[in-house]
Amino acid sequence: MSEARPHTAGAFDIRNVIGVLLSLYGVILLVTRLVYGDEGGENSEGVNANLWAGLALLVVGAAFVVWARWRPVRVPEESTSQEDASHDG
Repeated sequence: MSEARPHTAGAFDIRNVIGVLLSLYGVILLVTRLVYGDEGGENSEGVNANLWAGLALLVVGAAFVVWARWRPVRVPEESTSQEDASHDG
């Protein structure tokens, strides 16, 4: 008998959603840094806040996505068979 692959949450895993959103915000901050350059440095005391915050968001977002891929949420087989039975009749 061939063993079926366990069902996983996949794209509906909240870690994927959080990781993509954090990465998107990081990209927005990095693009803002590239477009505006060093302008506005007086408020952040010479630190490139958009650059460092954008990089941090990218790293954390990537960590969430890697975590979701490394340890996926497995959906129990009983719940999927019950859902299939309820949709059939």
